[in-house]
Amino acid sequence: MSGVTESGAVESGAVESDVVRGRSLGRRFEWLWAAYAVSTFGTRLAFDAFPLIAVMVLDAGPARVAALAATGLAVGAVVAVPLGPWVEFRRKRPVMVAMDLVRCAVLLSVPLAYAFGRLGFAQLLVVSVVVAAADITFRSAAGSCLKALVRPKDLLRANGRFESTTWTAAMLGPPVGGAAIGLFGPVVTVAADAVSYLLSALGIRAIGGGEPRPPRTEASRLRAGDLLDGWRYVLASPALRPLFLNTVLVNGLIMATAPLLAVLMLGDLGFAPWQYSLAFAVPCLGGLVGSRLAGPLVARFGEHRVLVTSGVLRVCWPVALAFVGPGTGGLVLVMVVEFGLITSVGVYNPVYATRRLELTPVERVARTLSAWTVSGKLTTAALTAVWGLLAGLTGTRTAVALAGALLLATPLLLPRRTRTPAPAPVQQTTDG
Repeated sequence: MSGVTESGAVESGAVESDVVRGRSLGRRFEWLWAAYAVSTFGTRLAFDAFPLIAVMVLDAGPARVAALAATGLAVGAVVAVPLGPWVEFRRKRPVMVAMDLVRCAVLLSVPLAYAFGRLGFAQLLVVSVVVAAADITFRSAAGSCLKALVRPKDLLRANGRFESTTWTAAMLGPPVGGAAIGLFGPVVTVAADAVSYLLSALGIRAIGGGEPRPPRTEASRLRAGDLLDGWRYVLASPALRPLFLNTVLVNGLIMATAPLLAVLMLGDLGFAPWQYSLAFAVPCLGGLVGSRLAGPLVARFGEHRVLVTSGVLRVCWPVALAFVGPGTGGLVLVMVVEFGLITSVGVYNPVYATRRLELTPVERVARTLSAWTVSGKLTTAALTAVWGLLAGLTGTRTAVALAGALLLATPLLLPRRTRTPAPAPVQQTTDG
């Protein structure tokens, strides 16, 4: 019987045989996956919809557009802080359905207000905050749900499917959404995103089967100190702490340069918008490749080696973006760099997500994932603001180069050796 080795790596026989046979993960997981797919495609379809609405409908300037993006991300993360501990002691699927319905309702308010001529900038701010907080809450509950639905040895395959879906949506969603905006107006993709959350809620409801209510004790009552429990657990864990620090910092530095690259390519270098979109859409194929390779690579080389190697490879590429030039050569350079980066990320993400669930006891998953996601969003918002100021002082290329150079140092935060997973009971359910 295969399982997890003492080093924490998944035994090759378990992963390899499952990958070769393509064994189903069960009907109930398929419903969870379908719900994730439809909401992810809806979100990517509405990519940058709020900034476009702010500019095209409300005549907002650059400062207000930047404030819209930063406020939604940062305030939404702060609002979500108490929700992680709250989710921990409730059934997870009802929470996920509720968060989908909340996102559907607030997003639908945008096209409705637009239709009646009542849409304002303040409403966009409120909606972005509510959606961000609901997204974090949904993710914290979804991790516990996945761990209950899928056997431990199948977690990597499940996370690989989510990763491949993410990159497929990233590749197809924005071009389709841009065409829809051109044909039907700036709020149509927001309405489509709202409908996708409604369909996601229906998919989660269709999972069926019983879900035990987490036991309520005096210790499970929410207290002020519990708000930081997720961070305390992560930072006290010698296995989770390096993963946490590495992923939060790497993701933040990569995302901080995204606005700068837009300014560099669309402004200084004179690329057309369609060329800019193409440069970042085509490399998403690398995410599909990487997510498909993750399982076979772990089967052959072990979880820890793949985690560290892909973690190093994913930060070797961005520094080259500081040397992008005009014309076809510059476009090709961006595509090559982004393809290498996204392929490495496609391998790393499902392996690290699986490792995180393996190392987190089931009764702490929601708080841990909530703290992790809140930290990631706040770090990204802060670094994006800092790098915007840095670009104003030193120039866009210098700021991009500095982010790339700092990324090269982040592998020092990766785990140096494989840790033994924390013993924890795993809730198991059978397909109905």
